[in-house]
Amino acid sequence: MPPVIDIQGVTKTYKGGLQALKTVDLRIGKGEIFALLGPNGAGKTTLISIICGIVTPSTGTVIADGHDILKDYRQARMKIGLVPQELTTDAFETVLATVTFSRGLFGRAPNPAFVEKVLRDLSLWEKRHDKIMTLSGGMKRRVMIAKALSHEPDILFLDEPTAGVDVELRRDMWELVRRLRESGVTIILTTHYIEEAEEMADRVGVILKGELILVEEKTALMKKLGKKTLTLNLQDPLTVLPPELAEWELTLKADGNELEYVFDSTSERTGVPSLLRRLSDLGIAFKDLNTRQSSLEDIFVSLVHRDTTTGAAA
Repeated sequence: MPPVIDIQGVTKTYKGGLQALKTVDLRIGKGEIFALLGPNGAGKTTLISIICGIVTPSTGTVIADGHDILKDYRQARMKIGLVPQELTTDAFETVLATVTFSRGLFGRAPNPAFVEKVLRDLSLWEKRHDKIMTLSGGMKRRVMIAKALSHEPDILFLDEPTAGVDVELRRDMWELVRRLRESGVTIILTTHYIEEAEEMADRVGVILKGELILVEEKTALMKKLGKKTLTLNLQDPLTVLPPELAEWELTLKADGNELEYVFDSTSERTGVPSLLRRLSDLGIAFKDLNTRQSSLEDIFVSLVHRDTTTGAAA
């Protein structure tokens, strides 16, 4: 099956010489939830804006559900819904009016039943006659999502959709995204909230300084790069690490009451049994121990740190 989004050789350099995107090649399948992670200024919004036809690439092609975003802009754009970071709504319009108008902008015939469903899904139906200027920030965010869904797009971009919103809306968003995916909608999510990607994404892309440095299935990424952390709660605190423990690269924490050891859980030799034996030999007793699998956030931080220190994306 061909990808629903096919990005080939896309770059973007602005007139001032700023290279916002280096060569990006990316394919996203139908019904996939793809999370694009990266720090501020990494190029996430630029890439999304190019795919949505808002920004023109310097080089390369973007095909959205079989339509070239430049050569066949209108058809390509009809396939795409975009929820931008900024809250840009018609302050003096009612919720119902602005969502209905947005549907008409894309040439869709009126469908009050569909608009009602979208508003109900986003807990906006009771607010349908309210002017947008009277809504809270969270409700305005819901209106932006409703507008993006009004023309029944096959591809939905969520650019930092839950930035600055309450926990309830974030959970509602997650549930809505899952339902949309079940109906066949492809979702591309950019976020600073790593837990969103960890909760929902099928694949994760990491972008840094305009370069897509990694694209990987989430489960495979966490298996490949994820580490485990062993924490030992000591019977008696240590002021310094004995030199006999140097090979394990341990860290003393909690005022010397905890020993922390990070290891590769997929390795044949984790070093844990030999560490525990050495501790016993040294007479260092512990009251409790626990292990924690690295999160996607840990992996993201390590990737960005590695790429920064090596200068690979400089």
